[in-house]
Amino acid sequence: MALLSPVSPVQAKEMAVNMKLKAELYDSGLRHMEIMAMKEQVWSELEEAGAYDSTQYQSLSADTDFVPCINGVASYAPGAKFTFRCSNVDLYDFKSHADLGNSSGRGAGSWGWTSPDGREIVAIGQEDGTAFAEIKKGKLVYLGRLPQSSKAEKSLWREIKGYKSYVVIGSEAVNHGVQIFDLRKVLDVDPSKPVVFTNEKDLTANWSEGLPIGRSHNVAVNEEKNYGVATGFNPRNGTFRAGLVFFDLSDPSNPKTLGGTGADGYVHDAQCIVYRGPDVKYQNRDICYGYDEDSLTIFDVTDKSNITVISNTSYFGVSYTHQGWVLDPAWQQFLITDDEYDEVRATGLGAGGFPISYIWDISSLESPKQTGHYKGLRRGIDHNQYIKDQHAYQSNYGLGLSILDLRSVKEDPTGKGIKEVGFFDTYPEDDHLPGGGNITFTGTWSNYPFFNSGFVLINTMDRGAFVVKRSDSSVNTA
Repeated sequence: MALLSPVSPVQAKEMAVNMKLKAELYDSGLRHMEIMAMKEQVWSELEEAGAYDSTQYQSLSADTDFVPCINGVASYAPGAKFTFRCSNVDLYDFKSHADLGNSSGRGAGSWGWTSPDGREIVAIGQEDGTAFAEIKKGKLVYLGRLPQSSKAEKSLWREIKGYKSYVVIGSEAVNHGVQIFDLRKVLDVDPSKPVVFTNEKDLTANWSEGLPIGRSHNVAVNEEKNYGVATGFNPRNGTFRAGLVFFDLSDPSNPKTLGGTGADGYVHDAQCIVYRGPDVKYQNRDICYGYDEDSLTIFDVTDKSNITVISNTSYFGVSYTHQGWVLDPAWQQFLITDDEYDEVRATGLGAGGFPISYIWDISSLESPKQTGHYKGLRRGIDHNQYIKDQHAYQSNYGLGLSILDLRSVKEDPTGKGIKEVGFFDTYPEDDHLPGGGNITFTGTWSNYPFFNSGFVLINTMDRGAFVVKRSDSSVNTA
């Protein structure tokens, strides 16, 4: 089947959504199926080549304090497989998925939690469940794991967000539901005896009411308003059209469905927070920023029984609007998004194959404007990014972790002042390629940068989990 072309290549600061294209290519699921098929093919080839045998990826010795980034590389064992390109980011630990209790060598989303006494706990999504570890002086101390829902098939898509001491875990696996697990359970685990928790005895709850076949592509949490939200559930013609569906977390042991919306169809990912920014009309409203395949869509979700679309805006070269994060949650004037497919299709600003970070001025929620962009320095595909202290921590597939200083955006929203201040490339297999990276779906899936210590967890699809930290003295030490 011939695929439709993107919207007319007219450079524009803001664009109306092409409704014909939306219906034929996005609402139909055709573009999503195209991307999924490409990923499955890549992953099948990697499986046949033995890339997911994570026992081949030697974990970092516990006797090694850390591996500094020197002259652009960090290496902890002989050979190219253990030599990583880097800049201003040091390696503190690596553990393979096998050493983190996983049977298939494949990883996905991740999140973290800091206990009241300062312990840093991470949840590491894998194809067959979620591993738990503590980052202690930069080292990953494996504590155990929670298998996927016993009713579910395996699925690599496993996304995690945090709510207080809990993690909320969604999966594309049919009948998986959304697991709610209390990380306080891991605090007393003896690391010499990691615990395999069970869904029957140890899970706080599993929420699936409102998910037509019990699965979701992603999850988000508004901790201030005590709710979670599932996005991208299937089928697209089912309840809420695979948009947003909300569940109450005020009592995590008894999550209840609050409502939802399919007003803009499929929502791939979202960030839901109380609005505090220059748009007086929406002050203190409950807002979700939706990354909806072909647009940035902003929802007012204050009343879960009467959710409204505030705006629906596309952009030049749109191929697959994937994910984003507000620049500053305390003053929401700017938003950074990425497009997972513009580099693959070589369209728009992504035509050269370098990851594009799109800058949005959301001073008016009803009329957001795409004001500029930043083009990455090495070729690859962007995936998930999170912003801490106006620095973006981007997991860009084969490129690994890129750290961008966004502090100039408030004064210059064109993006010309953005600088990469560090990177750590977790996928050395493509270092020889032109532009320094591959345009395919390999490498890192996610990262978690919010620990006060400055340690960053990077979860990869093929190797395991890395712990890194910026080399410069501006980051707190632990």
